Amino acid sequence: MIEFDLLFATLVTEPAAGQSTSVLKMIQSAGLVGYVLIALSILALTMVIMHVVQIRKRVLAPPAQLDVLDSLLAQGDVVAALEYCMNPEHDSYLTRILAAGLTRYQRSAFGAFEIKNAVEEAGEEQTAKLYRSTDVLGVIGSIAPLLGLTGTVLGIVGAFETLSVGVAPDHKALAANISLALVATLLGLILAIPCMALFTYFRNRIDALAGETGAELERLLLHLESTQPARPVSEPARPTFVPRPAPIPQPVAAPKNA
Repeated sequence: MIEFDLLFATLVTEPAAGQSTSVLKMIQSAGLVGYVLIALSILALTMVIMHVVQIRKRVLAPPAQLDVLDSLLAQGDVVAALEYCMNPEHDSYLTRILAAGLTRYQRSAFGAFEIKNAVEEAGEEQTAKLYRSTDVLGVIGSIAPLLGLTGTVLGIVGAFETLSVGVAPDHKALAANISLALVATLLGLILAIPCMALFTYFRNRIDALAGETGAELERLLLHLESTQPARPVSEPARPTFVPRPAPIPQPVAAPKNA
């Protein structure tokens, strides 16, 4: 009890003496775990900025590309539309999906019936890529509290080692170990909470934009269905009347004379 009383007195009297704890000192008190959490926070901030820039409708489905493709497909010029989508300068979420559908449309004999399946498959693949790009935030948000807990355990272990030295332990070392335990937990929570919130936000944003892009693709594909030549409906076979052959007249025998 004497040791904890001395520690409490030390923690209370130090701020009164004018020794303010800055953010840098707080991070330094967390030790190696604190530096790892700071590095992860920089990575998370970079990913957030990248997602804010990329996960937008103007980037995934630019209105200019929609207008050009709408005009080409309305004229039935599938070749020009495919070349436009395959051009690296026009690379986007929209053109990658539509290029897969138009390629199937041209190469397959049943392309008009398979184009929707090809577009759906390409859309699922491109959406999955967007999901995977946000997994970094999810991973950081998951491991940040664990790293903070690791720092807490290290700080508590160090505190007990300091107490086990002797009757009069080093109060500064004891305070440093307890600071490591508390600050590491605090940094882990500060990093994890925004990461998990933004991870969920970007996931929902991807779902919304994928739905809007799917509606635009459906509208573009209607041009291909309207330009398909109408196939004549085969009429059922009518029974044909086949006249029976006329009976062959048989010779009539002459009457016998009585």
